[in-house]
Amino acid sequence: MHTVVEREVEMRLVLAPELSVAVPARLSYRTDDPYAVHMTFHIHSDTPVRWTFARELLVEGVAQPCGDGDVRVWPTSVADRDVLCLALSSPNGDALLEAPSQVVADWLERVLRAVPPGSESEALGLDEQLTGLLEQ
Repeated sequence: MHTVVEREVEMRLVLAPELSVAVPARLSYRTDDPYAVHMTFHIHSDTPVRWTFARELLVEGVAQPCGDGDVRVWPTSVADRDVLCLALSSPNGDALLEAPSQVVADWLERVLRAVPPGSESEALGLDEQLTGLLEQ
């Protein structure tokens, strides 16, 4: 049986230094995909925007800047609020989002309890699957 850890969060899409808009989002983690986190952004369109990236990137990004390429994550303070910034790049454009740091950190604690760091391969059950294949 697989576990799903989800959390709804209101993020802010930064349009300019003093201008941002609310973007409802869902953080999702599935133990059957233990190396990845999933974010779904609801942006007032028929189809939500989905991003999937390495769990480790988000875990590290809560404490220090990290990432290279399409997803970059770093902690900062904005107007006396601790936020986690996510810079997302795709062929369709770029976005800078801010999420409340504590909300993300609390969700990540639940994620890390579901599959502790270093035990991701066990969560996949590859050994059991390989044994099953070899027994046939």
